Amino acid sequence: MNMGLYVLTAILLVVIVFILMGVRVINQGYVGLVERLGKFHRTLPPGLHIIIPFFDRIARTPDMRTIVLNSDEQSVITKDNVGFTVDTVAYFRIIDPYKAIYEVNNLRMAIESIIATTLRNEFGQLDLDETLTSRDKINHSLRETLDSVTTPWGVRIERVEVKNIDPPAEIREAMEKQMHAERVRREKVTHAEGEKTAVILKADGLKQSIILEAEADKQKQILEAEAQKQYQILLAEGEKQAIELVAQAEANRYELIYSKLKSLDVDSSILQIEGINAFKELGKSENKMIVPYEAAALMGALKSGKEMLKGQ
Repeated sequence: MNMGLYVLTAILLVVIVFILMGVRVINQGYVGLVERLGKFHRTLPPGLHIIIPFFDRIARTPDMRTIVLNSDEQSVITKDNVGFTVDTVAYFRIIDPYKAIYEVNNLRMAIESIIATTLRNEFGQLDLDETLTSRDKINHSLRETLDSVTTPWGVRIERVEVKNIDPPAEIREAMEKQMHAERVRREKVTHAEGEKTAVILKADGLKQSIILEAEADKQKQILEAEAQKQYQILLAEGEKQAIELVAQAEANRYELIYSKLKSLDVDSSILQIEGINAFKELGKSENKMIVPYEAAALMGALKSGKEMLKGQ
């Protein structure tokens, strides 16, 4: 009885120990690759897991987070045969842990080697000026090339940055001289543009002054002409009114005489003839004015009346 209890206890202890030997914990951000008898069996996500001791083992626990890879300085030669050194930083992430572990021997070393080769190829297609001014283009081209190469390894290249481009000392000196010359040129151009602008503004000011002066003279002449015109109009209106008043006074006077003569029974034909003669004499005089027909008859009547009065 006691022997059986001991055996049962021993078996239970062995089972507990066996189970405890198979307990595994995978941390967050990692996965576990389980091999059974030397062959890949399954992938364990983060958390608590139990495997079969002696048969299963967790071979690798690759990091599934974004990995930063700083590469060493690389010597490159541009298309115009200028040599310098560059260093880069790459950001990649494992998207297929099976391929990242079993398809390539050393993932980090493989990516570094590909980066070095790709850098030489990319910079070999550019001249020095393009390498210094087209960094975004270089980064984009590097990322696309590296991503296409590392995809079979279960890796995605998220970003590649060229950190430093270090040309030789003589190139740096030539670049500094070029930048200094460019600054001097821009300063001269800015100064010349300022002088040009000042001359243009001065010329525009003089032009506007001349235009305003001409406009003022024009307005002055127009106003003087308008004033002279108004003066002539007013003078003519005054003369016209004066003539009309004189003619009206003469007509009234002749009408009065005509009514007096008519009351004396003077023949109307005689009055008409005398009126015509009076118009003829009026036409010979320097002061001419147009009077109504009745006024002409009055003038003839006045003349006839004067002769009749003389005969008496």
